[in-house]
Parts: sequence; C-alpha cells; structure tokens
Amino acid sequence: MDYPTITIQQRLNKLGFGPLVEDGIKGPLTDAAIVAFKASIGFRRRPYVGPLTWAALTAPLPSSAPALPWMAEAIRIKGLHEQRDYPALKRWFDASVAWIDPREIPWCGAFVATVMRRWTPGMDLPDNPLGARNWGRFGEPCTPQLGAVLTFWRGSPSGWQGHVGLYWGEDDTAFHVLGGNQSNAVTVTRVSKDRLLQARWPKGVAQIHRRVHLSKAGQPLSKNEA
Repeated sequence: MDYPTITIQQRLNKLGFGPLVEDGIKGPLTDAAIVAFKASIGFRRRPYVGPLTWAALTAPLPSSAPALPWMAEAIRIKGLHEQRDYPALKRWFDASVAWIDPREIPWCGAFVATVMRRWTPGMDLPDNPLGARNWGRFGEPCTPQLGAVLTFWRGSPSGWQGHVGLYWGEDDTAFHVLGGNQSNAVTVTRVSKDRLLQARWPKGVAQIHRRVHLSKAGQPLSKNEA
C-alpha cells in the first residue's frame, strides 16, 4: 500500500526528523529522514514505509512532548565529512567555534555547540565548548534519553580526554550517539555504556524521558570516535 508522502513528511517534521519541505514529493531528503526514523525505533534501515512504519509514524504524540529542534538540526547535517565537505562544515559551525580547522582539531564539542546555537543563538555554552568533558556542566542533569547531551571519557575515566554527542538510542551495552568527529564525520556510532560520564539537558526545556532501544546490527562498538 502507498501511504501519502505529504503526511509522512508532516509526521517526520513533528518528530524531529526534518526539516523537510511538505510537498508530497518523495525525494532523497525524505528517504533519508525515513531511514533515520526507522533506525531510531530499531527497524531495518530502508526508505520504505510499510504498515509497521506507518503505525509508528502516525501513533499519537503525547500532548506534552516538546520538539527537539537541536536534534532536527543534527539530523539535517548528518553525513557531513571533515575532508570531503570541509567548506560546508566550516560555514555551518557557530561563530564561537568557527575558527577551528576540523581536519586538525577534534570537533565533537563544536558540533554540539553549533546545533544548540542554531536552535537558540543566545544559548549559554560551557566554557571552552571544544572540551568534550566541559559539556558535563551544560544545562541540567538528566537520565539518558532521546536528544540528551552525553559525555564520555577517553583513555581514562580520571583523565582529560573525552567525547560528546547526542543520544540517538541504545542497546544492551552501548549508547548510539549522533555526533561530530565520529569517523571524521557527523554519524551515529556506538559507544560503550561504561564510558558514560554525564547526561545533560538544555535548561528550561521539558524532558521527554524517551529511551530508544536499538539492535547492534551493523553498528561496531566504537573505541575511538576520531
């Protein structure tokens, strides 16, 4: 059965998988958003809407559920690569971090800073947002949930190295993190749960408390996000 593309686009936008032009034309951006939505609920990554995907897309939203505009922005630039897409990535960075060369300097913190500032230009950022562990003082604490800022240790729990990204989902042993500087691009990668330091949420925004359980298929466990 063919489901109306315009309705699919409208629902994907409401769920934070846009922004999509609601024109009823099923192009590559709509296909990519369908794949991202299906991945978020553990479905096979295909740009096909069948009965189960349609049911998940059209399920009633809780009236109190806020939009996650920072996630929508992160999804919009998913796939940008520090080498192949260097000019576009540099243009996208917020002014506070735009001085860096992402080919030379780790930019996971710049990614989170930019998606937050794209949503709210005056958003308070941690001191030195390029330092991944500094995001442990961003906003307010929360439980891991869709859209949360997650910080992780690298090298040693007591050291200074780290990684930061956005909660995309989880399986039994790892968080699936939407972030920058992951294989040199904006990707979703698995990071072991035992490396989690902090989960943080933008201050003053209602938490949605939505945990997304995913399979491990096709997602190798990451030990180094660079």
